[in-house]
Amino acid sequence: MPEFKIVVSDPETGKAWTVILKDEKAKALIGKRIGETIDGTLLQLPGHILQITGGSDKDGFPMHPAVEGPSRRRVLLSGPPCFHPRKKGERRRKTVHGNVISENIVQINVKIIKKPKRKKKTREKAEEKTKEKGVE
Repeated sequence: MPEFKIVVSDPETGKAWTVILKDEKAKALIGKRIGETIDGTLLQLPGHILQITGGSDKDGFPMHPAVEGPSRRRVLLSGPPCFHPRKKGERRRKTVHGNVISENIVQINVKIIKKPKRKKKTREKAEEKTKEKGVE
């Protein structure tokens, strides 16, 4: 039975938090790829739409969007993600996990791309509430 640690980040506020998914909810993510969108109700965020941005497997190898499939491969990288060169032109062979979520994945990174619309309080409603509190 898969268990995923989902790291949800909000680009507007710059904050991130962790949600743990187990059993049936976690099975819904198996087979999804980096870049796909998922519904927020899976993570108790109704009305939100989330995009999968990456993750890491049970041994800490990061997921790479250019590597197809759910397996590990050694690839030659010249830039991010998964490798940040220190010198111009530097390349390095690194082991990375493919872009498909499998049972070997432990952590999945997602970002919020759409939030539900909230009704804003009008100034009149706010003034009425302050008057009611002042009368009591």
